[in-house]
Amino acid sequence: MRHLFVLDPLERINPAKDSTAALMQAAQRAGHEVWAATPADLIALGDEPLAVAVPVQPDPWIEIGEPERCPLNRFGAIWMRKDPPVDEAYLYATHLLDVAERAGALVLNRPASLRSWNEKLGALRFSRWMAPTLVSGRVSELSAFALEQEEVVLKPLGGRAGLGVVRVSASAPGLGALLELVTEQGSLPVMAQRFLPAVTDGDKRILLVDGEPLGAVNRKPKEGEFRSNLAVGGFPEATELTERERLICEALAPALRSEGLFFVGIDVIGGMLSEINVTSPTGIREVERLMNVPLADMVIARLSGSSS
Repeated sequence: MRHLFVLDPLERINPAKDSTAALMQAAQRAGHEVWAATPADLIALGDEPLAVAVPVQPDPWIEIGEPERCPLNRFGAIWMRKDPPVDEAYLYATHLLDVAERAGALVLNRPASLRSWNEKLGALRFSRWMAPTLVSGRVSELSAFALEQEEVVLKPLGGRAGLGVVRVSASAPGLGALLELVTEQGSLPVMAQRFLPAVTDGDKRILLVDGEPLGAVNRKPKEGEFRSNLAVGGFPEATELTERERLICEALAPALRSEGLFFVGIDVIGGMLSEINVTSPTGIREVERLMNVPLADMVIARLSGSSS
């Protein structure tokens, strides 16, 4: 099988930490061809999907061949692994990958689902598994919700890696001014969730492949911080899934499968679903190192089995 990875420029990738690098190396170990392109390399010539892609030998990192203009439907799998933000360029890339999908290419994750599953709002489909949550741009609604919950976490809907996430008490001076700031004077909705003290014990990242949990890692915040994202100083530790976490995965699985979300990372705090990460989920390297699980190889094997 030929795999094309649509991703950030290769020179930006740290292979010791990056999940995309892990998947590329696993594909090579399985005997597959590995190619790479950036979103800017995608082309539609009429209804013919193409890309200017480079063949790569990712292990050891990295040997790059000469670029070639390739029809996208000649790849067995196209991985959309461009990191957020989900900006205008990202969205246009998913539309070009729609053209590839219509031509018969398998795109992971499905481009239309990448657009429709905002990583904060997508979780609302499963709100029974979540802490009390409100999404609004109205300062009055957010203020009332904060008073009801006493302490909340505010999340920008386009945020990533914990950036811009704020913890605030309803009794904090200047709450109204803060809400005006994060909503840009009421013009932009944000997510407010009840603060979960259990976050001090960690925020569990669970990686699902075709709806099945294949690995997990617990991320604990550093001292003096409530955010556990590795990008803001959280540290990973080995973990096992609880019965409730398995039930959450079972609840999500049918929707993930039906909407072509093959590789997904969900975040769970104290048994409560927090986010569903579909754009470029991370955590493979940490699971492999801490849990002694060959997760990337399992992902490629699962894909090869489902494609045969």
